[in-house]
Amino acid sequence: MKAKTLRIIAVFLLSMLMFPQTVLANAKMNQPLTDLGTLGGPGSQALAINQRGQVVGSSDTLSGDTHAFLWEKGKMIDLGTLGGYSFASALNERGQVVGGFYDSDSYLHAFIWEKGKMTDLGNLLGPTSFNFVNAINNRGQVVGNSYVRHVSRHAFLWQNGVMRDLGTLGGQFSDASAINDLGQVVGNSTTAVSASSHAVLWENGVMIDLGTLGGDYSAAVAINERGQVIGYSTTASGDTHAFLWDHGKMIDLGTLGGSDSGPIAINERGQVVGESLSASGQIHPFLWEKGRMVDLGTLGGDGGFPTDINNEGQVVGYWTSEAVSRAFFWQNGVMTDLGTFGGTNSFAQSINDSGQVVGSSQTSTGDDHAFLWQAYR
Repeated sequence: MKAKTLRIIAVFLLSMLMFPQTVLANAKMNQPLTDLGTLGGPGSQALAINQRGQVVGSSDTLSGDTHAFLWEKGKMIDLGTLGGYSFASALNERGQVVGGFYDSDSYLHAFIWEKGKMTDLGNLLGPTSFNFVNAINNRGQVVGNSYVRHVSRHAFLWQNGVMRDLGTLGGQFSDASAINDLGQVVGNSTTAVSASSHAVLWENGVMIDLGTLGGDYSAAVAINERGQVIGYSTTASGDTHAFLWDHGKMIDLGTLGGSDSGPIAINERGQVVGESLSASGQIHPFLWEKGRMVDLGTLGGDGGFPTDINNEGQVVGYWTSEAVSRAFFWQNGVMTDLGTFGGTNSFAQSINDSGQVVGSSQTSTGDDHAFLWQAYR
């Protein structure tokens, strides 16, 4: 760790005084976890939930395979596979699901599932290419990355059965990480000048270099419907900081007193959640809003990792302490431990605007089960 200056320490201590230390939630807010079950096998995990309360993830089956699932109205639906192991990673408000499956040669393929049918998205190279899907918007547009040659990987946009190569900034590699309903895509690409990689915004057929915070590397991870982009970048001093790019301007979000920070998600209000090194060297979750980064705390653990934020400003993630990891829900300065199904660990992955949280929790037998948790309203 680099030596801390008095100025950095003063800023960190001031932020702690301005915002009360996170406390345990009262019993009224502690709702029990709902076990979403499995597809007949021992374990399952939930990764995403939409505003309709539909949940996707993966589950062991009775035959010993692992399949993608869609859970809705109290029922877990097996989405099947077009090869071997499959998993669902995201869905939109229309109930379209995207994820991946492995073929017999262990190549990863991206899929979209809709109305009972799973479709292979194809790839930019050929039938044996490795590709991965990262996001889907409400128009059914899908983004991810695919190999175009055995040494090059490009971002793609898939729509209505056609996969489009989004190109690069002149280098060999690009990745698409997120897309909004306007069809704006963000990610990163290597440049022609050097091996450096820059955050990019792709819109109207053009890939825009978003630049850096003074270093050689940057990457965009998410975008909201207002076109605000979050990502991380190296600085002139060699540290890595979270940034917000807003209509042509890249803003350094700073840190919680340590050297590095990185963002995870942004909502429609422009609130950003991420993780940062604190002045003491621990990794803490943060909420950034209107120029101010707030430490969300860890419930006494060694570190905390946020995974999502909704449009109400509610944050979910997990905190760790030695060999223990626990899912948390944060709202208005209060962090709630969501507990487990009798085991040691749990992880929260996604939250919708109704305060429904999904993730996975260890049972008393040591298996992980997908869960649904409802914030008190």
